[in-house]
Amino acid sequence: MDAEIGIIGGSGFYEFLANPTSVVVDTPFGEPSAPLALGEVGGRRVAFVPRHGQQHQFPPHRVNYRANLWALRSVGARQVLAPAAVGSLRPELGPGTFVVPDQVIDRTWGRAHTVYDEVGAVVHIGFADPYCPRGRAALLGAGDAGLSPVDGGTLVVINGPRFSTKAESRMNVALGGTIVGMTGMPEASVARDLAMCYSTVCLVTDHDAGVDGGEAVSHHEVLAQFAANIDRMKALLAKAIGALPANEPDDATATCTCRHALDGQTLPFELP
Repeated sequence: MDAEIGIIGGSGFYEFLANPTSVVVDTPFGEPSAPLALGEVGGRRVAFVPRHGQQHQFPPHRVNYRANLWALRSVGARQVLAPAAVGSLRPELGPGTFVVPDQVIDRTWGRAHTVYDEVGAVVHIGFADPYCPRGRAALLGAGDAGLSPVDGGTLVVINGPRFSTKAESRMNVALGGTIVGMTGMPEASVARDLAMCYSTVCLVTDHDAGVDGGEAVSHHEVLAQFAANIDRMKALLAKAIGALPANEPDDATATCTCRHALDGQTLPFELP
């Protein structure tokens, strides 16, 4: 086992790992966004993959989510923390707010949404609670007086790469959305396909168009806000990694419900 925890995030997290080594992983779904970087964070073995590639070259609808998750599982990671930048759909959640959602609405299309998409591979995965309860608890417990993540909320995932119209933003609010992003799905459901524990922590970079007087969202604004908060995000993740329970075996003795997502299923192939 090379790693027990996976991180999917921006390329700025390369510096997050101590003594990283690069590992190339082949997957049935092609290449992941980049070779994995394996290293340590607080004594825990961690594997990192930059979601959008080393040069941020993959737009959200072109990210190979299946390859990224498969690669992380291949090196032993069974718990995944996935930081992301999002827009706010609530006036009270301004830029710089951290949110740990507990629900998701998938409004993406045209993406490969499951690893079980071959004819004859009928595998149904429960997804009522899309995020790992233990991962969410670790993220929420990693806060302090200067950074207290919001507990719960619904992440609406749009296809991108464009931002929403004001009418679409109002629709996402009407659907019950709290925050909106472009990369949270099918990332979360593919992790469940692979019986991995997956949780996300979202950094609000802006108010979405039409929310609290918000106008057009700019890519420059999003990048600037994320850069201004990257050190806070790293500190939160480092504490959360230290709080995650030890990795569990791939058998019936695992205590987390995420790890039992495939119980009773007949899989068309062997997982790594």
